[in-house]
Amino acid sequence: QVQLVESGGGLVQAGRSLRLSCAASGRTSSVLPMGWFRQAPGKEREFAAAVSWGGGSTSYADSVKGRFTIARDNAKNTVYLQMNSLKPEDTAVYYCAASTNVILDPSYIPESFDAWGQGTQVTVSS
Repeated sequence: QVQLVESGGGLVQAGRSLRLSCAASGRTSSVLPMGWFRQAPGKEREFAAAVSWGGGSTSYADSVKGRFTIARDNAKNTVYLQMNSLKPEDTAVYYCAASTNVILDPSYIPESFDAWGQGTQVTVSS
């Protein structure tokens, strides 16, 4: 199955930038839509961004739209989440996920993804 490993999390001051990476492996990993979710302490896991298999179509949650950019490099089997203008409310564990199917459910719910990374902590200070 698809295996995912996130990296790039850390502590950053508000207003600065951070880039997360998700290394993917597996027979069909390069053709699956990919997404990023985040989960703050005591809160439900929420959708942040998604990208199509070809990288040409993206979608973002309203909370991150205009600040975050998702992209993929299929040659490197890697998905990125570029996070700019970070805010303290962006603090969460960020998870990379692979869609169950080659056609992604446009609702972008966690149940549409069946492969998850271990998560990487992002902490934004005031």
